Amino acid sequence: MTNVDVHQHLWSPSLVTALRARREPPYLDGWTLYLDGEPPYDLPPADHDVTRRAELAATDGLGLALVSLSAPIGVEWLPGAEARPLLDAYHEGAAALPEPFGAWAAACVRDIDARATADRLDQGFVGLQLPADALVDAAGYARCAPLLDLLAERDLPLFVHPGPAAGGCQGPGWWPAMVPYVQQMHAAWFAFRAFGRPRHPQLRVCFALLAGLAPLHGERFAARGGGGTRPDPSVFVETSSYGPRAVESVVRALGVEAVVQGSDRPYAEPPQHPGHGLGGAAAYAFRIANPRRLLTGKE
Repeated sequence: MTNVDVHQHLWSPSLVTALRARREPPYLDGWTLYLDGEPPYDLPPADHDVTRRAELAATDGLGLALVSLSAPIGVEWLPGAEARPLLDAYHEGAAALPEPFGAWAAACVRDIDARATADRLDQGFVGLQLPADALVDAAGYARCAPLLDLLAERDLPLFVHPGPAAGGCQGPGWWPAMVPYVQQMHAAWFAFRAFGRPRHPQLRVCFALLAGLAPLHGERFAARGGGGTRPDPSVFVETSSYGPRAVESVVRALGVEAVVQGSDRPYAEPPQHPGHGLGGAAAYAFRIANPRRLLTGKE
């Protein structure tokens, strides 16, 4: 039995080097990240020190910490020729991480290449992360269908993570995390219900940041003709950046079986109480039982 954190970010030297080689967003100048749609962001180098992060994972009692490409930087939306060097650098670095790290694969969503993604999954990645803004409507699900079919064939899960922030970078620094990221996750949650599940009936999927609290709109969904609110047993949400009030509310909406532990480290810290104040049984579900079902499909 292993404690799992399904959502962390850890930039390897190969990814840092690839981002520093660019001169247009997304790129790094030293340790300052430049993106379209967000203000420049200074990355603390210690946040991406592998030894230090492994020590933090041990302190948290983790047997497995899953890292993913930071989808808001927009690599997946670049043209294929631009995305490929960055994706290669990410996968190379992630595959070389020591225990307790594992990783989600990433894929270009502008120029779909399912064969390349299959090759990456063959290297031992636990599943595939896609940006939420690629999965907010029927057209997005049609475009990404080859990737989702691949996951279904391999019996591997999908992780939906906020993509690039839209609307420019004139607001305060917290704006992207609080507005476009949450909006994307809300839209992706309902788009999966409308377009994703009918096309991919067996797919297991996890939505970051409690799906932007979209599950709390289940009563409105039912009132507006969306149908019943019975939880989908193959759909999960992870807890990053949220605390006991939000987590308890989502548990009331979806059940304790739908929630998995995710921290979004280094951008947020894991909760001091793994069960988010709901007790030891919830902590076991969030950190062990539910991640096991998400990753393997097995109880």
